[in-house]
Amino acid sequence: MKYNRILLKLSGEALMGERQYGIDPARLAEYAQEIKLIHDKGVQIAIVIGGGNIFRGLAGASNGMDRVQGDYMGMLATVINGMALQGALEDAGMQTRLQTALEIKAIAEPYIKRKAVRHLEKGRIVIFGAGTGNPYFTTDTAAVLRGVEVEADVILKGTRVDGIYTADPEKDLTATKYDTLTFEDVLKKGLNVMDTTAFTLSQENALPIIVFDMNKPGNLVKVCDGELVGTTVNV
Repeated sequence: MKYNRILLKLSGEALMGERQYGIDPARLAEYAQEIKLIHDKGVQIAIVIGGGNIFRGLAGASNGMDRVQGDYMGMLATVINGMALQGALEDAGMQTRLQTALEIKAIAEPYIKRKAVRHLEKGRIVIFGAGTGNPYFTTDTAAVLRGVEVEADVILKGTRVDGIYTADPEKDLTATKYDTLTFEDVLKKGLNVMDTTAFTLSQENALPIIVFDMNKPGNLVKVCDGELVGTTVNV
């Protein structure tokens, strides 16, 4: 495998499968099998998952809810998703740990960097929940922050699109895909990879980002093996 330790970022919406909201157990099981393929090859895996399938703080704020309160509700949604993913991974035979930025001792460990790294070294999959623990920050930012902290080799952003395009490929049929980009290219072209805070943090720490289609079977193991899948953003 090209990468020894990865940070996999999944969107909450990805867990919906074909549903309009919530969690699709079949999609969870599919993801667990994809993750097992790289786990069995010795890749150390940390995961950050969003909460958009349950609640979005920004959407709540746009409807008159207090933004800070809404963001905390969104953080709790990521914990629910983390618990669901943890269950699916353990059903597939992997050892996991769920760590959260907000202390919820009955269901998860508090986030401690040294403990997280030790879990990874022992082959356990570590799921980071509750974002950064602070309002106004996205789970993209949480993913890059945790990736930097645990010294991951790469951020793998699993989406429903197979990379970064010149425009939204779901809306513009003439959009073309990039295989590789530099951080400067992304900024100059105004491409949407991650939110600005997350992207800047990744750039400052020279932590590459690979955007790929997580829903295509075998893609995750191909990415970890160094095959040209999706789009790679690097220095």
